[in-house]
Amino acid sequence: MPITWEKLENFTGTRTASMPDPDNEGQTIDSVSNCNDIQVRFTDGTITHERYVNVCYDDEGNYDESATDARIEEVGLGVSHKIAVGTITAPAEDPE
Repeated sequence: MPITWEKLENFTGTRTASMPDPDNEGQTIDSVSNCNDIQVRFTDGTITHERYVNVCYDDEGNYDESATDARIEEVGLGVSHKIAVGTITAPAEDPE
């Protein structure tokens, strides 16, 4: 079965992470950091796999979305192969 994918975020060059504020209970602190990747969800219809994929830049150093999409397609081929050989599997069911 072919792999499909979707970007889980828009690439901006930064990523924000929230963490609990140790000085103010119930509050959070946002931390912004630079990044060169984008989170992508791959699926073959039965197994879903999420990972970060490095983005591509053009000759001027600008984000190149079409080249990044081509890179995601390439990564998807690897994900498909890993699913086929059993390296990537569905998460185990919680035995509750």
